[in-house]
Amino acid sequence: MFNLRLFIEASITLLVIMDPPGTVPVFLGLVGRKSREARKRAARQGVLVSFLVITLFAVAGNSILAYMHIGIPALQGAGGLLLLLIALDLLTGKGATNHPEVEDVNIALVPLGTPLLAGPGAIAATIVFVRQANGDWGSYLALAAAIVAVHLVLLGTLRSAGLLIKVFKESGILLMAKIAGLLLAAIAVQLVASSVQGFISSGV
Repeated sequence: MFNLRLFIEASITLLVIMDPPGTVPVFLGLVGRKSREARKRAARQGVLVSFLVITLFAVAGNSILAYMHIGIPALQGAGGLLLLLIALDLLTGKGATNHPEVEDVNIALVPLGTPLLAGPGAIAATIVFVRQANGDWGSYLALAAAIVAVHLVLLGTLRSAGLLIKVFKESGILLMAKIAGLLLAAIAVQLVASSVQGFISSGV
C-alpha cells in the first residue's frame, strides 16, 4: 500500500535540501549569458543527472558506500572541494572555453547535476529513507514518487529561470555570476566543515 506519510516527508526533505529557488541564482550565474535553448538543455541535462545519481544511491547506495568503504563525511568533503573549484572559476571569470557545446554538457554534469542538486545531503537523506522503507514495497513506491516529484519541481524552476534574465539583463547576470560564486564558495566551506565534524564524531 502506498505510504503517503513517507512520500510527504521525503518530498519536503529533498525539496528543502536541494532548494530549487536557491539554485536559480547559481544556475543563471553558470548559463545565464547563453542562448535560451542552451539554458533549457543545461536545465534538462542537469536535472536528469541529478535524478540518475539520486536513483542510483536509492537503489544501491548502502552497497556502494560499504563496498568502497566511503562514509557520508567523505562525500561531503569531496563535494565541497569540487564546488570550491567551480566557485573560484565563477569569481575569477576563468570558466570560459572555446567549445561552448562541451561547456554546456560539463556544466550540466558538474556542478549543476552533482554536487549542487544531487549533493551529499540529498544522497544521505535518500539512503536514510531507503533504510526507513525496510523492504516495504509501498514505502519504496512512495520514495520513488517523491524523487520524481522533486525533480519535476527542479526542472520547472530552472526552466522558468529565464524570466529573470529579462529583468536583470547582461550586467545583472554578470553580477549574479559573482554572487553565485560567493554562494558556492560558502556552500563548499560548509560541506568541508561538516565533513570534518563527521570524521571527528565517527572517531576516524
